Amino acid sequence: LYPYEMNIYGDTGNVIALRRRLEWRGLGARLDPVPVGEPYDFAAADLVFGGGGQDRSQLQVAGDLQQRAPAIREAVAEGTVFLTICGTYQLFGRRFLTQDGREIPGIGVFGLETVGGRKRMIGNVVVATPWGDLVGFENHSGRTLLDPGQVALGTVKKGYGNNETRRDEGAVTANCFGTYLHGSLLPKNPAFADELLARALRRRHGAGFELKPLDDS
Repeated sequence: LYPYEMNIYGDTGNVIALRRRLEWRGLGARLDPVPVGEPYDFAAADLVFGGGGQDRSQLQVAGDLQQRAPAIREAVAEGTVFLTICGTYQLFGRRFLTQDGREIPGIGVFGLETVGGRKRMIGNVVVATPWGDLVGFENHSGRTLLDPGQVALGTVKKGYGNNETRRDEGAVTANCFGTYLHGSLLPKNPAFADELLARALRRRHGAGFELKPLDDS
């Protein structure tokens, strides 16, 4: 989703990692780039990825994302797997209020809001999650506040996460995951990459589907 507009800090590496981990198991993958203005049926997707972008990139895609919002919310409700990073993560909340007071509407998949600040939160991150510790790199000035009841991706052990005053990082709704972790995230965290693939494949082929293990040493 928005491969040209929302692609900073190596986020395309997440797509490469997913394809490679399928190919190493003898499984095929079709990649459908969905830029601004390109029609797409999200019901046809097994796994959707959206990366990070600067404020101007978010403004560039926000209107298009609003038009896709009903289809995306329906896909999330039906269990399609989504991974959203940084800028796309923010836009999957209710809104992003920029530093200069401009409001960018989100699509409300996650119960959260983001407010731009002057201090950037930059550095390596370690996040404790149900799928083990995730490592990555964050670089954002937006402070994200989760609504009561909105599940976080995990708890920060090192770094900032959603904001500097709490210890939560990211958000999870159904099979839709949001996070600030760049790096790229999935090459650094192969077990989490496999968790996303397993969820997508079980949704397609049934609960008994098992991924063949890989040697990640």
